[in-house]
Amino acid sequence: FLGDTGKMEGAKKDKAGSKLSVERVYQKKTQLEHILLRPDTYIGTVEPITQQMWVFDEEIGMNQREITYVPGLYKIFDEILVNAADNKQRDKNMNAIKITIDPESNTISIWNNGKGIPVVEHKDEKMYVPALIFGHLLTSSNYDDDEKKVTGGRNGYGAKLCNIFSTKFTVETACKEYRHSFKQTWQNNMNKTSDPKIKFFDGDDFTCVTFQPDLSKFKMDKLDKDIVALLTRRAYDVAGSCRGVKVTLNGKKVPVTGFRSYVDLYVKDKLDETGVALKVVNETVNDRWEVCLTLSEKGFQQIGFVNSIATTKGGRHVDYVVDQIVSKLIEVVKKKNKAGVTVKPFQVKNHIWVFVNALIENPTFDSQTKENMTLQTKSFGSKCLLSEKFIRAATNCGIVESILNWVKFKAQTQLNKKCSSVKYSKIKGIPKLDDANDAGGKHSSECTLILTEGDSAKSLAVSGLGVIGRDRYGVFPLRGKILNVREATHKQIMENAEINNIIKIVGLQYKKSYEDPESLRSLRYGKIMIMTDQDQDGSHIKGLLINFFHHNWPSLLKHTFLEEFITPIVKVNKNKQEMAFYSIPEFDEWKKQTENYKTWHIKYYKGLGTSTSKEAKEYFSDMEKHRITFRYSGAEDDAAITLAFSKKKTDDRKEWLTNFMEDRRQRRMHGLPEQYLYGTNARHLSYNDFINKELILFSNSDNERSIPSLVDGLKPGQRKVLFTCMKRNDKREVKVAQLAGSVAEMSAYHHGEQALMMTIVNLAQNFVGSNNVNLLQPLGQFGTRINGGKDAASPRYIFTMLSPLAKLLFPSGDSNLLKFLYDDNQKVEPEWYIPIIPLVLVNGAEGIGTGWACKIPNYDPREIVNNINRMLNHQDPLPMLPSYKNFKGVIHELGQNQYLVSGEVSVIDRNTIEITELPVRTWTQAYKESVLEPMLQGSDKTPALINDYKEYHTDTTVKFVVRMSEEKLAHAESVGLHKVFKLQSSLTCNSMVLFDHMGCMKRYDSVQDILREFFELRLHYYKLRKDWLLGSLGAEAAKLSNQARFVLEKIEGKITIENKSKRELIRMLVQKGYESDPVAAQEEDDHEGNESDSSVDSGSSSGPNFNYILNMPLWCLSKEKVEELLKQRDHKVLLISLFFIFSSFTSSCIFISLDTRHAHIIVFYMEVLCGLLSKRDVILTVRLSSVEHTAESCNYDFMTFHKQLKERRCAVYIAETLLCVCPISDTVVAEILQNMHLSVSPNYAQ
Repeated sequence: FLGDTGKMEGAKKDKAGSKLSVERVYQKKTQLEHILLRPDTYIGTVEPITQQMWVFDEEIGMNQREITYVPGLYKIFDEILVNAADNKQRDKNMNAIKITIDPESNTISIWNNGKGIPVVEHKDEKMYVPALIFGHLLTSSNYDDDEKKVTGGRNGYGAKLCNIFSTKFTVETACKEYRHSFKQTWQNNMNKTSDPKIKFFDGDDFTCVTFQPDLSKFKMDKLDKDIVALLTRRAYDVAGSCRGVKVTLNGKKVPVTGFRSYVDLYVKDKLDETGVALKVVNETVNDRWEVCLTLSEKGFQQIGFVNSIATTKGGRHVDYVVDQIVSKLIEVVKKKNKAGVTVKPFQVKNHIWVFVNALIENPTFDSQTKENMTLQTKSFGSKCLLSEKFIRAATNCGIVESILNWVKFKAQTQLNKKCSSVKYSKIKGIPKLDDANDAGGKHSSECTLILTEGDSAKSLAVSGLGVIGRDRYGVFPLRGKILNVREATHKQIMENAEINNIIKIVGLQYKKSYEDPESLRSLRYGKIMIMTDQDQDGSHIKGLLINFFHHNWPSLLKHTFLEEFITPIVKVNKNKQEMAFYSIPEFDEWKKQTENYKTWHIKYYKGLGTSTSKEAKEYFSDMEKHRITFRYSGAEDDAAITLAFSKKKTDDRKEWLTNFMEDRRQRRMHGLPEQYLYGTNARHLSYNDFINKELILFSNSDNERSIPSLVDGLKPGQRKVLFTCMKRNDKREVKVAQLAGSVAEMSAYHHGEQALMMTIVNLAQNFVGSNNVNLLQPLGQFGTRINGGKDAASPRYIFTMLSPLAKLLFPSGDSNLLKFLYDDNQKVEPEWYIPIIPLVLVNGAEGIGTGWACKIPNYDPREIVNNINRMLNHQDPLPMLPSYKNFKGVIHELGQNQYLVSGEVSVIDRNTIEITELPVRTWTQAYKESVLEPMLQGSDKTPALINDYKEYHTDTTVKFVVRMSEEKLAHAESVGLHKVFKLQSSLTCNSMVLFDHMGCMKRYDSVQDILREFFELRLHYYKLRKDWLLGSLGAEAAKLSNQARFVLEKIEGKITIENKSKRELIRMLVQKGYESDPVAAQEEDDHEGNESDSSVDSGSSSGPNFNYILNMPLWCLSKEKVEELLKQRDHKVLLISLFFIFSSFTSSCIFISLDTRHAHIIVFYMEVLCGLLSKRDVILTVRLSSVEHTAESCNYDFMTFHKQLKERRCAVYIAETLLCVCPISDTVVAEILQNMHLSVSPNYAQ
């Protein structure tokens, strides 16, 4: 029924205005009449429309152009064509479709050689099957939804619609199975039907539909060129989408051999934005999916087919494919997107042109026109999983480059919006800006913007501007280091307030060239002056600012646009004479050239904040002395800036740092001074010099912080912790958080407190995979192997203190030989400590610096000690395998510096295995979550491998009991349990990079090379320690000798000191040959290059120093004090003799006879003697000298000596005689030992 069955708003009337009857208002139509009356419901509109469509033109092939056509006519043709293509799915032997379009006679014919329609009478409908399905509505072979078909027909209209909208419609078919052919014709919109003609047939099956569309229904008088071009394209569509079928059109073979060649019709002669032919990526995924992809420059484009139906509006089959492509491409784009603009999936999609040919089971569409496929993906009946090969090719076909170009364009557009082309005299909304009064005006080119490092530096600049005025100078403080714009993302730049503020303040415009000096007049400031601290971080800020301008406006650097303002780093004054130094090397040179430089008052300037307002005014009043202009020297400047800040120059930067360190090594070896830029008369410098002589120091300092020293195996932060602990010498435990504060105070630690606390925690950790020898004690929860130390308690709740082993590894006797560093005139940690064994091998090392990375595994300290003993005996060290304390697994060598680390797993029974060890640094929790849980849960691709697992491990041990089926366990055993359960990891040592003792980075090829270099250095420092001890003992002996001589000469009356001035007394002592304080002189020599350069008014250090004699108290003249002085002097002389004797021994066996009269000497120097005799065989005899000194009275002393020797691994024997084997003559030995009350037998044969 047609019409409104509700309440009529008014009586309907005919054209003449007469009231219509009820019969005319409410009408009943047959379905055929309804189709003809309302065709848009079935075939789409029958009105001509004009729109962009892909058509086939003989001259140019596939062409997207504007055409005028009737969708209804297009649809009825397509129904017959798709029916012919569907026959391929019913008959795999079908291989031909013939299409004829004759505009002159208004006749269209479509023939296929697939299986014919059964020429048999339908028993229910009492008519032949071809007549039923072509001449009666709602008849179809597609009504069984349980049958999975990949055909285009579905609703039972299809070919009948073509029949209805044709003036003549003829069907011919032949069925070999039934041995008959069929032919029938319908006319007058299926209203008139001829009788079917049935004939005997013995040929091949075929079906042919010929029709003459009723052009009057489509408001057409003939088949025009546009509709013919569109129908021709559909012939080509079928040729490309229907595999194995050859299509002929009007007697000519369509030149398409498959889907790939069909796609070529679209991309033929098309070029991308660079003028290169479009690249097509294709893949036949399986027998139901074919995908081709290329670049689109017109937004997203798709050409899709479902069961040969052209889905011109796409659908879920296209979305299914495109979503996969987009997700992969967006990952690549994100990695390459340096502009940093956020790229969304739809934006990636806009650069894609995809072709999809799919066979889908029982597809659904949103209309009878079938332009949009709506079936849910899960019901497709097949999957289209694009291969990695296809995705790789997709990323290289030009799409990614096109997206990136679009991203750059968008980024530039957004950046341009941040800039203003108008020069404002006043700008607002920028916090902390002190704008120059003339900025933005007619004198703007004469204005200078001072960019300072922080607010305190701004205060200094503002104080200085009080001298020269504010009209031509503006000040803007930077909040730390600015962005490296060369490698920053677009988002970072857009959101970086500091960069945008600088652009706004100066009046810069992106992409504008400032090559012409006249263009500088468009800026609000004619110069930028950088004012930072004179340290490495200050240099880095300067470099980042230079990089900022060079990257965006390289032409600015060709003018004298950038300057820097330098301030003293050291000032010295004496007697109203003052000198300023702008670099430490310059100051060091001055010290070497200046005698008694310590008589000068020395002040270090840590940063700009150290300078006073008065000094600021002094700096600015002499502006030319402190202003350094950057001058452009050509391409070498560009190359230097790019080298320092471009990611692409990583390898070149590595070589740059290597050359720098080698130059430093040579300078230190030859005693040459460091290079420096800022001398007293420096007025300008090139960018190349700045990068290669100043900025490089910052880059190198990053390596110094990240990569340990070969000598002590420590990084600076770790060394500061050890220094503080040794200096504190705590007897009780201390909180980690408190120790961190102490480290910051005592060692001038300038970085984050949290990082420092983690450094302390790491030094104390001792679980498997951490330290073999922890230098701090873990008194609390410092982390376990469960989470790799990340489960440590808060530093506020855990305690630590120096490990007893640390005190043995770092002998206090070496401290006088170390070169201690100074930070802001504060003595801090040494350049490196020198332990008795190479800790860098004991605890391993890891670190990533600038251009360099270090990774060294742990080694067994016992093996290291054994190798050192071999080297002491002039043998080569043996190879060592990495070793981790308490690790129960196995480490195998695979090749040079390559190892395989295996955990432990064993089979308990047919269904159970037990994992008792994991590879080193595979943490228990991570292993459970990343290995066992996925094996238990399984996935879409991989079924579950294990049935269950139980955990029995502790914080120090690992134990997983895993249950699995007998079959899967047997298979795992055949593959290898270690491999299946990921219980093996590789360990590669190809990056053994360390700082050597000269402070230069060095790559080591093997562990033995590290061991040898350490050995030679440690041996050298033992000699230095011996020399220092001898020098110290000699100085102490000389001091005691002078004091004893002075007392004796005073007692004997040879010296008179009463009523004499100090000057007279000093002159007298010099004349009598007394030495100036030997101990003070020794200490001064020891600390000459390492002493504090503080403001010591060392008038006392000029001339001889006899305070050690003249300040002796009066009671030193007493008999007891004289005897004590003489005894102390004899002790020192004896100890020196012992040093010479024992250090000359070549034998490992030493024989000593001790006189009981000198037992007190042994006790007094027991520690030193035991150290000298360490690890030797000692034959000890005791000789009684008198009744007063019995063996019983000395028993305790000798037994203590005996015990200490044993503790030092000496083999001690009691004997009657003494044999001393040494490389000096018998006479000398006898004489020395006689003076020492020791005896020797010259009979070496004994």
